[in-house]
Amino acid sequence: MKKGEEIVLRIDKLAYGGAGIGRANGTVVFVERAFPGALVKAIVLRKKKDHFFARVLEVLEPSPWERDPFCMHESYCGGCLWQRLDYSSQIEWKARQVEESLSHIAGLESVPLLPIEPSPVTRYYRNKMEFAFSARRWLRPDEIQNYKNQELERGCGLGLHVYGAFDRVFDVEECSLESPEAVDILKAVRFFCRESGLPAYGISGHTGFWRFLVIKEAKNTGERLVHIITRSHSDSEKTIDGLAKKLEELCRSGVAITTLVHSVNDQKSQVAVGENSRIIWGSGNITERCLHINLAISAHSFFQTNPSGAEKLYGKIIEWANLSGSEEVWDLYCGTGSIGLLLAKQARFVVGVELVEDAVRDAQKNAFSNGIENCVFYAGDIKDVIKTLAHRAPHLVIIDPPRAGMHPKVVKALLDLAPPRIIAVSCNPTTLARDVGLLVSKYRIRAVQPFDLFPHTPHVECLVDLELN
Repeated sequence: MKKGEEIVLRIDKLAYGGAGIGRANGTVVFVERAFPGALVKAIVLRKKKDHFFARVLEVLEPSPWERDPFCMHESYCGGCLWQRLDYSSQIEWKARQVEESLSHIAGLESVPLLPIEPSPVTRYYRNKMEFAFSARRWLRPDEIQNYKNQELERGCGLGLHVYGAFDRVFDVEECSLESPEAVDILKAVRFFCRESGLPAYGISGHTGFWRFLVIKEAKNTGERLVHIITRSHSDSEKTIDGLAKKLEELCRSGVAITTLVHSVNDQKSQVAVGENSRIIWGSGNITERCLHINLAISAHSFFQTNPSGAEKLYGKIIEWANLSGSEEVWDLYCGTGSIGLLLAKQARFVVGVELVEDAVRDAQKNAFSNGIENCVFYAGDIKDVIKTLAHRAPHLVIIDPPRAGMHPKVVKALLDLAPPRIIAVSCNPTTLARDVGLLVSKYRIRAVQPFDLFPHTPHVECLVDLELN
């Protein structure tokens, strides 16, 4: 096979990341947006080592588990890649991928896998959406007829990235992941920014003003945070104050915005964070109710994006921890402190560690507001802070690292510390398997519990209960 060649193949399974896997002339081919059981005609895009990547040209026979999409943007959005796949099939494949990752990457002979927990809701489940501005706005198929140039409209685009195009965004008109009110906010911000006269940020020249819009919602309290991120500009304050007035008008129409925050980011890296922040109105955070505690969530702090699913996840951690009141618990990568605070009532003492200082401030605030006095939180790099805590002897360590997993020095520090129990939380089964593969030199796996916190996407959350040998 070679690039540009057309092939016909049957899709046998799904790879982690969402692509379908089939074979052509005995060679493995990863096919974007193809589902098990389907017979497809595809075009070869590139070769990598002993396999190829391809894109569907035509579905000759649909998958028996394929369903009609529920979103107008499905064919070009990079979000809900699995929305055409029946939900029962989605969670079945996610459970398989967790088991296969632990088996193949961690080298486990057997995986004590528990049945996957489905998400309590599969639509409008997200409490956070991040939208990007771009100087290159991609025209949706329904927009093309209104423009002479059928490629791009130069100007201020705000929305989600086109699948496979990191520098182009399309205008979101509907979304089944976030609330309808969040879409109303998105549209109001988009209209104002286009009329502002200031350009969207362009990653090619690293110029422009508007960069990101982040909307966070507390599903159980109804509070909502809007976070606008820009580059610095002499008219920045005046322009943002104008946007604030526009959003105040939206609030009067019935769309509640509890707090508005503006941050400035002049770095080239495309991440939705700011170096300097200004609270335009409100407290700068929202409060979510999770099980028996209230959690303040600020513009830069992390909380699980599926709150109803997170309650099931946290409930399982509490069950597995099985604390008697005499234990010291460490909550590494603690974010706003949710897991540690939920365990505090059953523990003697809780130590939380987190890199993001805003999140640590939220965790401290959350401990105070919930009347929890047996917790302490440290801000810093986990691999550095853990050295200063090495004189302590935790009975249980919770680890909940970002998608990239733990730094090797953190894994080594945990092995040296050798706490009796570790509960690993992960949103990436491949990096989880890599880290667990190192920990099993001293630990045995008691149970593995997958959770679907990301319906219609290939992502899966997972808990692993480890006990010192």
